[in-house]
Amino acid sequence: MLLMFLFVTPVFSDFDISNMANKAADKAGYKTTSISETTLAETIGLVVKAALSMVGVIFLLLMVYAGYLWMTARGEEEMTKKAQKIIISSVIGLIIVVASYTVTNFIVFAILSKTVSSS
Repeated sequence: MLLMFLFVTPVFSDFDISNMANKAADKAGYKTTSISETTLAETIGLVVKAALSMVGVIFLLLMVYAGYLWMTARGEEEMTKKAQKIIISSVIGLIIVVASYTVTNFIVFAILSKTVSSS
């Protein structure tokens, strides 16, 4: 059984899909020097993704901070209430952000599906 692994030879492939795509684009007459061009919609999408990622990070930091406050309150009513208020506020904020993204995504999808199908 061990001898089977001794006779295995590595295969080095020269298959580069991006190089092949660039060669095909050159033959078709397209510019391949500025492939990284993006549309306005793609740029806005990247900004929205980054903003939503930051909202998630802020939510996580607020939850950790509120948990730390709660654990170090040592029974003090004021600190516990403050931690609960931070947790409730951050959860409500996250729900609002996710709901607004969902509604916006639904509306944009509905508009685009009507626009694309009618043309």
